[in-house]
Amino acid sequence: MSYPSRRAALRMTTACTVILGLTAAASAQEAGVDLGQITLGESKREVQTNTATAVTLIDQDEIDDRQPGTIAELIDTVPGVSLVNGSTPQGSGINIRGYGANSTYGTDQKVAVVVDGASVGAEEIYRLGTQLFTDPFLYKSAEVIRGTVGSFEYGSGIIGGVVKLETKDASDFTNGEIGFVGTQTLEFSSNGGGITSSTNLAWKVSDDFEAMLNYTWRDQDLQQSGNGTEIGNSAFTLPSYLVKGRYTFGQNRDQSIALSYTVSNTDESDVPYDTFVTSGGMFGNVDRTVNSRTAALVYAYNPANDLIDLNVTLSYADQEITQEYIAGTSTCDDPSNPCRFQDGFPAGGFGTVNADHRYETTKLTAKNTALFDTGLINHELRTGFELINKKRLNANSAYGGTDKRVALYAIDTMDIGSWTVTPALRYEHSQIDGSTAPYDGNYSNDALMGGLSLRYAFNNGFAVFGSAAYTENLPIIDDLNNDIYMSQSEKSRTFEFGASYAASDVFSSGDSFSVKANLYQTALWDVTSYSARSSTSIDKIETKGLELEASYAMDSGLYVDLNANIVRAEEYGSENTLDDWRGAPADTLQLTLGKKFGEELDLSWEMQGSKRYEGTDAVVAGSVVHNLRATYKPSQGVLRNSQIRFGIENAFDKEYTPRLSTRAAPGRNFKVSIATTF
Repeated sequence: MSYPSRRAALRMTTACTVILGLTAAASAQEAGVDLGQITLGESKREVQTNTATAVTLIDQDEIDDRQPGTIAELIDTVPGVSLVNGSTPQGSGINIRGYGANSTYGTDQKVAVVVDGASVGAEEIYRLGTQLFTDPFLYKSAEVIRGTVGSFEYGSGIIGGVVKLETKDASDFTNGEIGFVGTQTLEFSSNGGGITSSTNLAWKVSDDFEAMLNYTWRDQDLQQSGNGTEIGNSAFTLPSYLVKGRYTFGQNRDQSIALSYTVSNTDESDVPYDTFVTSGGMFGNVDRTVNSRTAALVYAYNPANDLIDLNVTLSYADQEITQEYIAGTSTCDDPSNPCRFQDGFPAGGFGTVNADHRYETTKLTAKNTALFDTGLINHELRTGFELINKKRLNANSAYGGTDKRVALYAIDTMDIGSWTVTPALRYEHSQIDGSTAPYDGNYSNDALMGGLSLRYAFNNGFAVFGSAAYTENLPIIDDLNNDIYMSQSEKSRTFEFGASYAASDVFSSGDSFSVKANLYQTALWDVTSYSARSSTSIDKIETKGLELEASYAMDSGLYVDLNANIVRAEEYGSENTLDDWRGAPADTLQLTLGKKFGEELDLSWEMQGSKRYEGTDAVVAGSVVHNLRATYKPSQGVLRNSQIRFGIENAFDKEYTPRLSTRAAPGRNFKVSIATTF
């Protein structure tokens, strides 16, 4: 899109904003709505004070309110979560507690992403980001579990945490009633001339059967940073759809079968191979298509028996990346450039830029939740069994093979008076078989992992908690070229300690206040995922930090949300070297002030601050960014059954590049959306 076209898009978006704002105000006045009448006192996000696990839940209301363009943008306000870029699906990644994505690979296998029970994501594809190509409009909730102690139900080697995404259901739109409901959302953004359309068709045929379809089309041109400079490689078009259905049957309707299927794909022409940068550089440009498909078939059985609550999930995740180098786009194509190879290939090598990748993960999970008592102890025992088969296509730049795993886990939440004691165990066995000579060996590994969390709740709303956890990251297909790596798992232990408080009528009648602080310390050794900065290898990585979440809401509708994250991390080299850990994020603070006028109007201001980072690898300036949001849900008048949202991100057009990111952040961005139900 040309510069004049972007200006036209900006004018169109601003005009839409003004018109919608005036219409909303007129509708409210026409309906006789008293915007000063308050009925509820609650903030945007509930602090999870009833558990020792460091977990944050983002519900449908917050997803809609934030108007995120990517999954990464949806969870970037969670303490402990940092983004590698984030405003585009390509070249972005999720970092939790210093692990996950980095500027070289989109994943290090220490952050798990789960969609409806399916494990999604690839291994270490060079310079291609997380490849979490999916759209926020497909999901009704996002849950982030930080650290290891709450992760044993979802995999091994999870040090950073787990991102759980749950797709929408038809009953979310029909409110459980029989009938047909459709919704249409249009969203516009000024920075990059973004346009998004999302359509939901939900049908509850009977009490026993429901089905829905979502189709979302999202398009964005090149964005601009705060100083007006175009951010290269920031344009994308992402069509996505979701098909989901559920059938309930059996005696007392105690059984059900649900099927969900999501598809997202992009088709890019003449874009940098290296998705982390803004121009082709030494690797040059490619034509690239990405097809991402996820399917989950779930059988649930929950009879009138406290010992049985069974879920069996068969899931399939398929990610296919096809790319072809465009001749002459690499700086190394210049014969005088020292990076040019003697055979005429660019330094990136056609093996890398012409590589086609495909990852297929099939997983069968059976888990049961049993409730029972043993004397004075109340148990919630979750047990599970998993069969996992991951297949990696042989590529020009990577080795193919299969990774077959068997896992067993048990997690027992025991309530003993004011105490909650939760031991957890996971056993996992892997068998990796290479498919391409000379890396066609066979390797077996297994590990027993576990943890224990303790929580004591006082009668006045206070609680203290602590945990210890140990996990192992078993070898992956990408390590087939190294016999040592293939017989050695990475090992990690984490200790956590914290306190929480939740109460109402704290400072005034009808208010609510909750706060949770969590200290953690993690050590990783037998390191195989990273190369050392100052030594031949890394002996150990240590990270420690403080995560804080707080929320306060008054009966008048005023509310405050606060999140803070402080991290210190170091890597110890094999030659007695000590460096700052390259994955450590900057310290951050987020503050939201808002007011709700009944159920109809929500106005908020959000400040996101990042402290100046000074480390071995980089010095990154601090930044303070302001965001404004307004949500209007008229209950009467011509706009009844509609929702209107307006947001300004980076309101003061701040020019900055966040720590861990490789591209400048977008400048000021006006967003407006209108959703209606029919």
